[in-house]
Amino acid sequence: MRDLDAFLARAREATDRALGGALDEILARAPVSLREAVSYAVMGSGKRFRPALLMAAYQTAGGKDPAIADLAAAVEIVHAYSLVHDDLPCMDNDDLRRGQPTLHRAFDVQLATVAGFAMVPVAAASAVRGVRRLGLGPAQGRDIGLLLFRAAGAGGMIGGQVLDLLAGGQAATRDEVAEIEARKTGALIAASVEIGAVAAGATTEQRGAYRAYGEDVGLAFQIADDVLDMTATSTQLGKTVGKDAKLGKPTFPMLLGVAGAQQEAERLAERAVAHLAAGGVSSPLLAALARFVVARRS
Repeated sequence: MRDLDAFLARAREATDRALGGALDEILARAPVSLREAVSYAVMGSGKRFRPALLMAAYQTAGGKDPAIADLAAAVEIVHAYSLVHDDLPCMDNDDLRRGQPTLHRAFDVQLATVAGFAMVPVAAASAVRGVRRLGLGPAQGRDIGLLLFRAAGAGGMIGGQVLDLLAGGQAATRDEVAEIEARKTGALIAASVEIGAVAAGATTEQRGAYRAYGEDVGLAFQIADDVLDMTATSTQLGKTVGKDAKLGKPTFPMLLGVAGAQQEAERLAERAVAHLAAGGVSSPLLAALARFVVARRS
């Protein structure tokens, strides 16, 4: 666990440095208010789990260039943008995120909305910055861009958000809940893992193993989040708890109970590691990260 804690700390530090550099470069000519709003949303005390997975996959696939943190920063910006819009009054209307007031509470709704939109091209520019600094070829750059924005788009995160909003107060099957969570959360996590593998030059077969691992870890991550939403406190999580039940959103703990949902998350984490082994990928680090997902308490 100490080795994993040390890796997560290094990944966070590297990502935060890359985020600071990317925002300084990309937003140099933006209005001060927009720079401040984006920085507030991006540089908060998040877990940086998606960047950590990206860097772990890159390292596992043989990558060694510290500039990989620039691609990790791009993923984190997309994730942060999704949180900004998810918290808006027209969505979940939340007041707390990452232990501090949500962006629309700290600033205002209009600026938060604009900042969220602005973070999408900022993420794209950060990805281009990372591809350039890593010296990757056009094919790798194209694949990385497609992976990132397909995961963020209508077939992934945005589509998942739509399904999530429509599901409020409605009965849902296990498969329907799994689809919502796989899109809303799992898609970007899976893309993070595969982007790391692509940047390191993984083969097509290896990419499939990384992708399958990421899909299962992504769903396990969201199920664990749903369990914490029912069992932890706002102080522990740095965000409002109990909001899924309040909004009537279907989740795995509501379908299976807390213990059943925890068991499902653990099953997915173990299956994720098995996908890597089946694809000829051995990574104690990625295995530890998969198990960390379901054991965490925040």
